[in-house]
Amino acid sequence: MVVSSAKKGSQTPTGDARPTLPCALIVLDGLGDRPHPALNGLTPLEAAHTPHLDRLASLGTLGNVVTVGPGIAPESDAGVLGLLGYDPRTDSPGRGVLEAEGVGLHVKDGQVAFRFNFATVGPDLLVLDARVGRSLSTAEASELARSLDQADLLGDQGVEARTEATVGHRGVVRLSLRGAGKLSPEVSNTDPFYEKMGGLGHAVKPERPVIRRVKGLDASSEAARTAELVNLFSERVPGVLRDHPVNVRRRASGGMVANHLLLRDAGTAPRGLETFQRKWGVPGAALTEMPVERGLARLLELEDVFVGPVDPARRAEGYQERARRCRELLLRQPFLYVHLKGPDEPGHDGDAPRKREIVDAIDEHFFGPFLKGLDLSKCRLLVTADHATPCILKGHSDDPVPVLLVGGTKELSGSHAPTKGTTKFSEASCARGPLKGLLGRDLLQHLFARDPDGPAGRA
Repeated sequence: MVVSSAKKGSQTPTGDARPTLPCALIVLDGLGDRPHPALNGLTPLEAAHTPHLDRLASLGTLGNVVTVGPGIAPESDAGVLGLLGYDPRTDSPGRGVLEAEGVGLHVKDGQVAFRFNFATVGPDLLVLDARVGRSLSTAEASELARSLDQADLLGDQGVEARTEATVGHRGVVRLSLRGAGKLSPEVSNTDPFYEKMGGLGHAVKPERPVIRRVKGLDASSEAARTAELVNLFSERVPGVLRDHPVNVRRRASGGMVANHLLLRDAGTAPRGLETFQRKWGVPGAALTEMPVERGLARLLELEDVFVGPVDPARRAEGYQERARRCRELLLRQPFLYVHLKGPDEPGHDGDAPRKREIVDAIDEHFFGPFLKGLDLSKCRLLVTADHATPCILKGHSDDPVPVLLVGGTKELSGSHAPTKGTTKFSEASCARGPLKGLLGRDLLQHLFARDPDGPAGRA
């Protein structure tokens, strides 16, 4: 499924853009936030105890970045593509495809894949909870997904609808025609919380979140047919899920039921997507926790090091293991992309104290052991986020996210000089740093710079 041909007009990486030292891009999912009353007007990052990140901030250069573009509240896949130097509006095959690739469900030309959430939906298709209270286990979701497959909901239309649960309430649906013809990814979402914009999903805040009817986004007959099929599939899903044994058990115990799917971000087989090595001139690895980032790593032909979500009951051990794996990878790969999911979920839940606690844990149990004995003159680190998830909004926003660049030389200068007087890594301190007004696609030029004041190093 991986396509490595360069796009027309793409630039061959120059020597100045290639790293001369091992480099790591560490993405803390949804880290950016806004002041919150539960934290005395501080953000979770400001309120967190982060001595290791603060030490890096005192040694490095700070700034902030808009990962995709002004006014866009991106999903993680789009934010990460931006940080890796791509334009998700044109380069992304779609969230559905990335999620599918992450679980080994390949999407061929003419097929269409959607990311979905199991959701709790009330009368008039009003979405009561887009994540089933975040209480649906992966095992329960897998049972529900199997029942949808067995129901063959579009069989009478000559279409196979393959449903695959991934993690918790999340999953993928792939639609395939059983005969001739093709389906089109140019269709809108049933999920009222996201709008499709080219290859990316943009978070929105509907006044009344009801499941939407899908429409074609171009004038093609394929898009019209695909929209018709998705609407039919969506109409038939509740009949299978409503009285499923999983939901009978959940209802009896007073839990939320998973009685519908929210579909978003249709995609099909990618074309012309450059691999990371083709784009930047170096190979790399990706340590990821969720299927979407794993799928992205696979498509970009980064070494796939998938560790799965952190077990909340073993959070310390989980982050320590990730730190150990990352140190090993830095010894044999010139580039490492690390994605830690932790801060995003409490942001969606509006739980600022829990988000602060997770940032505490990442600093102590990931950055502590990761940095122990690490010679910062012999590597370069960039710590940032794929997007902001402000607790007060309970969703993604278009806020700039903090950036910390450190290492590579003992005496940084120019636009990469240490941010003077910095004692805390936070949104406020990063807003005062010299790396301002950046887009995500700018960042690797800074991380890879041979000379901090050279062409690839200037802000």
